[in-house]
Amino acid sequence: MLVNFGYFLSVGVMQPILPLYVNGPLHQSNVAVGVALAAFTVTALALRQPSGRLGDSRGRQFTIRIGTIVNVVSVLGFLFAHTLLHVVALRMLTGVAEAFIFVGVATAVQDLAPDDRRGEAASLFSLSLFFAIAIGPLIGEWILNHYGYHAVWWFEGFAGALAIVFAMTIGDTRTEHDEQAPSPPLIHPASVRPGAILGCAIWGLAAFNGYVPLYAVLVLHMKNFAPIFLVNAVVILLFRSIGARLPDRLGYLRTARFSLVCTPIALLVMGLSRTAPALYVGAVILGIGQALAFPALMTIAVNNAPGSERGAVMGTFTAFFDISFGGGALVLGVVSGALGYNKAFLSAAAVAMVGLGMIMFAPPMVTEPTSPRAPVFEIEPPAE
Repeated sequence: MLVNFGYFLSVGVMQPILPLYVNGPLHQSNVAVGVALAAFTVTALALRQPSGRLGDSRGRQFTIRIGTIVNVVSVLGFLFAHTLLHVVALRMLTGVAEAFIFVGVATAVQDLAPDDRRGEAASLFSLSLFFAIAIGPLIGEWILNHYGYHAVWWFEGFAGALAIVFAMTIGDTRTEHDEQAPSPPLIHPASVRPGAILGCAIWGLAAFNGYVPLYAVLVLHMKNFAPIFLVNAVVILLFRSIGARLPDRLGYLRTARFSLVCTPIALLVMGLSRTAPALYVGAVILGIGQALAFPALMTIAVNNAPGSERGAVMGTFTAFFDISFGGGALVLGVVSGALGYNKAFLSAAAVAMVGLGMIMFAPPMVTEPTSPRAPVFEIEPPAE
């Protein structure tokens, strides 16, 4: 959790500042903002699965330490980034760090969790992520207003350095390891459908993270956008702390379905109303959906594979985050530039509704670890 906090604090500080930097000092368009936001997903997507497999064979701590070092290099590189090409290259380097750090720490948490409390473990672990995301935009905006962009990049480097220090304290958490076990498939089947459903929800997160700052400042003429991110993150923190056991108690499938209902509703509220209060209402509803989707769907994926393949499962599952967040940021940049920010939110709502359809009307998913190699899907036989 401490490694995760250090890394995502650097991400949280960057989150609202990067669109402003690309749109302002670099004098680039909304499409360029989408390119900058999405660039990290190219390398993260390519390396998540190899990172998970490397963690299965060498230990999670090995990949985590590599990732934290690369992250510091990538954020301090912004001190010398004066063109969009520089920004894109550094964001791709951040994607390398993302692949190694997050797959490593998320898998380590699942290694340590009891089978019947994996949802709770995922929720509690993610508190470190969302606490960092909650305070990061506030810190970033304050530093930018008082000291400028270079100070923001230096602070990110400091946060990333904390992650390096904490990474050195992590040992080997693997619970199952067999040198003779066959290598898992490149795309692990246990993660495909849960990951695809998560991706539909994350498309909305891409709209919120990437374009709320520009929408709030340029269209609604709000002086401060960071409180919107704070409200969203606080809601997520509450649901993943006080409500940490909800996925385990309500059932992972039922929890995931509820989360996929909340996400399109939030985006519709933001897209249909051109007011600041609507952004805050949407941030609350979106926070509820995002708080519950990840732990429920991740637990479904992990429960359907043996422990020796857990890193590969996480590599495939989190790759859908990259596909959706990066692809969403890029597509939504084009949509917002051509049709406006409201249409970007509405299109993200449509994608979220596709995910809702996938989880509501397709054959039910196996959600419990019924065997070492449980099937990914299970169609109930007709009643006698």
